[in-house]
Amino acid sequence: MKNYDTFIIGHICLDKIVAFDTGEISEAVGGAVTFSSYSAVAGGHKTGVLTKTSKEDMNLLDYFILPKEDIYFLESEKTTSIKNEFLSADNERRICTALSVADPFTMKDIPNVNSKIYHLAGLIAGDFDNDMMKQLSTKGKVAVDMQGFLRVVEDGKMVFKDWKEKMEYLPYIHFLKTDAAEAEVLTGYDDREKAARVLFEWGAKEVMITHNTEVITYGEEGLCTFPLKPRNISGRTGRGDTCFSAYITERMNKGMEESLLYAAALVSLKMETPGPFKGTRSDVENYIDRFYHCNTELAID
Repeated sequence: MKNYDTFIIGHICLDKIVAFDTGEISEAVGGAVTFSSYSAVAGGHKTGVLTKTSKEDMNLLDYFILPKEDIYFLESEKTTSIKNEFLSADNERRICTALSVADPFTMKDIPNVNSKIYHLAGLIAGDFDNDMMKQLSTKGKVAVDMQGFLRVVEDGKMVFKDWKEKMEYLPYIHFLKTDAAEAEVLTGYDDREKAARVLFEWGAKEVMITHNTEVITYGEEGLCTFPLKPRNISGRTGRGDTCFSAYITERMNKGMEESLLYAAALVSLKMETPGPFKGTRSDVENYIDRFYHCNTELAID
């Protein structure tokens, strides 16, 4: 039986990107499973992925940098494809349209592996059976990106709606990630620190909320905050996926503060170049030395 530090489950995605300033359309391979796997591998963590595409799009598996034996593939009728039309120069506002959606994941899809973390890296509500969280929590720590439960497809457009079953399933989530808008949908609070505390109180063991200016975490160690410091945002797509994966894998053997510093620096560096993070741990450490030295902000409650 294979053993992993993190086992990432999600759909690889064919992205169509409409630029804000020019309206130019470009295509890229994306998906939370893709950005997350690169981030975990960069940290030196043993990583496996489970994904689904149509048979015709199996070539997308070549996009992963993992050994073939660590890529678990299941055929789907369709491959997930999303159009992202950016509405602002900072790429924070966008219209997302689901062009096609791959088959959902169920517990029977999970291969016979052991992992310290089971990372549900979804894109669209319905990607996962909710009960997967209960069952996987008996095998390892469950990490969940909330976009895979909040982002609903209505007439092709993707809109955010509250997760009705949140109070039942949040206690099974060890690591929970949202962006600022998703956190407000879940809790009703636009104050990120307040939202993180509420999600913790509702049962999630550690909460991460990303924003274009900062990333915060809240858990038993208290509240921790680090700014994001990219020198440009040409690689903004995949920000949250990259940051979350870097944090949860570091968190296996480091404290919250050290793990979040590493994640904030890694994603800041990643945002300067389109595509997934292809740097090394040394690159991140050098970035920390250059841009984050003595910039720690930690509050214990």
